[in-house]
Amino acid sequence: MGVALITGSAGLIGSEAVRFFSSIGMNVVGIDNDMRKFFFGEEASTKWNRQRLEKEIDNYQHKEVDIRDYEDIKEIFQHYGSDISLIIHTAAQPSHDWAASDPFSDFTVNANGTLNLLQATREYCPDAVFIFTSTNKVYGDTPNALPLIEEEKRWEIDSSHPYYAGIPESMSIDNCKHSLFGASKVAADVLVQEYGRYFGIRTASFRGGCLTGPNHSGTELHGFLAYLVKCTAIGKPYTIYGYKGKQVRDNIHSSDLIAAFYEFYKNPRVAEIYNIGGGRDSNCSMLEAIEISEKLSGKKLDYSYTDDNRSGDHIWYISDLAKFKSHYPDWSLKYNINQILTEIYESGVERWNEQ
Repeated sequence: MGVALITGSAGLIGSEAVRFFSSIGMNVVGIDNDMRKFFFGEEASTKWNRQRLEKEIDNYQHKEVDIRDYEDIKEIFQHYGSDISLIIHTAAQPSHDWAASDPFSDFTVNANGTLNLLQATREYCPDAVFIFTSTNKVYGDTPNALPLIEEEKRWEIDSSHPYYAGIPESMSIDNCKHSLFGASKVAADVLVQEYGRYFGIRTASFRGGCLTGPNHSGTELHGFLAYLVKCTAIGKPYTIYGYKGKQVRDNIHSSDLIAAFYEFYKNPRVAEIYNIGGGRDSNCSMLEAIEISEKLSGKKLDYSYTDDNRSGDHIWYISDLAKFKSHYPDWSLKYNINQILTEIYESGVERWNEQ
């Protein structure tokens, strides 16, 4: 069935992709140099997940390569050539706050790294399918201009509003504040589209909501659900940034996202963009997530609140899944927010207490 090349292979989405595509008989090559440790410190390291993949999956090869190094990337693509039938690009610098502290690293990882992978695909395996894990942050803070309603535990939008079902791909990505992270992901997202339209490569940018699951090495600056559950379970203080803790995200389990990737791989299109997340079936506010986490752990979360929201952050974001579902009607969500949080807690509590 060919080779699946997966960047960020020891991370949340990458490792889920490794397990799935190896299970259907593909040889999987993973590219990951544990930059999460560089970004966020030791607790965010994905080394534990890489070791588990190497131990448990026979048809997996790991390459400790930096996606910013085109010569190393080119060598891998040259070696496998046209045997590569799928590229899943999940490697990224994923944090608003971190990007502002080191814009050069953020941009070169997110934008230049994506360009390297696209160009190598064009040169050595142009018939392969290229899937990019983009982000809802490409819309910047435009969603914050929606007429939101404050409820007891969340911000919401009126059921009569055209965006009640979620934010569609037609929302503008222009004339708004993105954060530097959002800007670097916009650059990558547009490059993925352009290599599709200009060179005919079968590409897709999946603009994710909150991507989550039990393999997330959550930290304060990224992976809020996993980090929130972890803080609740081990008694670590937690800070809520702005919006009264009522900010809403839709949350998609990593396995549901990979199932969407698989549908696209089986029947690919050129230069597509999809908003992908939990939609109306799986979403929560910060306060609602805290409530669920406290029930799971039997502990109260020690949290504080600051009025200063993170720059460019969304108050309310739910993905409209209609476009993807119309193209791939066999796909549907298997996990809701309660199931996601339960799995994160049950799989992580022992590991967290050992750290």
